[in-house]
Amino acid sequence: MAIDLSHPAEIRELAERTREFVRTTILPIEDAHGGDIAAAGGDANRVEMQQAARDAGVFAPHAPVEYGGHGLGMSDRAPVFEEAGYSLFGPTALNIAAPDEGNVHMLAHIADPEQKQQFLEPLARGDVRSAFAMTEPAPGAGSDPSALATRAVRAEGGWRINGHKWFITGADGAGFFIIMARTTGEPGERGGATMFLAPADTPGIRVERHIETLDKSMIGGHCEVFFDDVLVPDSAVLGAVDRGFEYAQVRLGPARMTHVMRWLGAARRGHDVAVAHVAERQGFGSRLGDLGMIQKMIADNEIDIAATRALLTRACWELDRGEPAANATSIAKTFAAEAIFRIVDRSVQMCGGLGVSGDLPLARLSREVRPFRIYDGPSEVHRWAIAKRAVGAARRARREAESQ
Repeated sequence: MAIDLSHPAEIRELAERTREFVRTTILPIEDAHGGDIAAAGGDANRVEMQQAARDAGVFAPHAPVEYGGHGLGMSDRAPVFEEAGYSLFGPTALNIAAPDEGNVHMLAHIADPEQKQQFLEPLARGDVRSAFAMTEPAPGAGSDPSALATRAVRAEGGWRINGHKWFITGADGAGFFIIMARTTGEPGERGGATMFLAPADTPGIRVERHIETLDKSMIGGHCEVFFDDVLVPDSAVLGAVDRGFEYAQVRLGPARMTHVMRWLGAARRGHDVAVAHVAERQGFGSRLGDLGMIQKMIADNEIDIAATRALLTRACWELDRGEPAANATSIAKTFAAEAIFRIVDRSVQMCGGLGVSGDLPLARLSREVRPFRIYDGPSEVHRWAIAKRAVGAARRARREAESQ
């Protein structure tokens, strides 16, 4: 029996409306400000773009229907998010940018009814932004989450949190934080983490500075944040105490895939720009697009786009079935992060001097997609995990064979 890889008509229609909205309404804003969301007006611009998305009927495709979204599963998000990602500002306009999109997904699955009302609903509706506070300076948690050093201890009326975080996306201007803190054990030990919800104006939360990074399109920056004797009530615990690392997986797998969707849209834009250029540019007695070396780059881009979509489809299928999909998401994320960079890099090369200029969007696309090989787990860490699973499976298979 053939596997049906098509999307329902209503999803195709939503993707087409998103395509039209992003290209006619959002791309001109991005181009006018060189892809710099702060230069475009930050939160004021976000509010305007999101209202335009509501008016176009494309706002919050991932969010629960009861909070004004379309309630799409992972597989159905793929074509819509890809079209949104065609502009660097598109995800912000649709309220599907990181970290808010991942936080909506996690809160919808884990938060209790009161937490959903206080935190999820305003986030899903675009009334506030959020931040996920996990990463810490060395020797704290980074690619190795077990190094988590921020600590929460029992206090009268709740928990007191102390810690130092950095590279916290969206922290400047966030309405609330999801704070990952250690409640048992010591840094280096597995388990023992808890997630806490805290409004940004909670005493003791201090956004110290923006860390200068390559990318400019993520609103609220990537910030250094301090938590100094932050007192939160018991009701601030998201889920259950000591299960924070477990809950993080609810967020991480889907968030990695939605990153792939969005950045694939950006890479497609770069490819489209380059192909349009070489189809007309004359050089060496012919159009550049008729030259073998250029044709190889075009073909390699097409292959990387198709392969990324295929791996994404598999991972989203597993996630929609309720499977952990740890290996599928690691494979898709690792390949996509590298393929997307290759696509944009080849596109820059095909356009020559124009490719590194501000006259085309390729230079800014290049700066935006490069960090994806680090965000949500460096490629090296994912490769280590993939190999570890493969070796473990081989050992289990051998033990089973020997026991028969």
